[in-house]
Amino acid sequence: MTEHLENKASLIEWIAAGEKPKDQWRIGTEHEKFGYRPGDFTPLPYDGPDGIRAMLDGLISNGWQGKYEGETLVALTRPQEQGGGSVTLEPGGQLELSGAPLANIHQTCAEVGTHLKEVLQLADSLGQAYMGIGYA
Repeated sequence: MTEHLENKASLIEWIAAGEKPKDQWRIGTEHEKFGYRPGDFTPLPYDGPDGIRAMLDGLISNGWQGKYEGETLVALTRPQEQGGGSVTLEPGGQLELSGAPLANIHQTCAEVGTHLKEVLQLADSLGQAYMGIGYA
């Protein structure tokens, strides 16, 4: 049965019960990027030599591990000993970095920088381009 909160104090108590100690606080980054063909600005297909699958396969060669739905590669994870985090294929074809839980903003900046360097180097070799756009 669901517990009903009777007043403001019980709401505060309920929320406080889920707190973590400050030494366990972490920051996680999410960074989405849309891939396209720079020659005609069309979205990347999944398959093909310049497709999304080629990018995901390239990231696997950089130490990421593939996650599959049947034979379709849909996500990547990085082992914890290499920093953790994941890259997922989103419904619009964009790639999303879901960063590892890190202690400070400097670590998240380094993580995103490393990820973007990997993606952009591969993109050049595959004839792809990426743009990170959106709002929160």
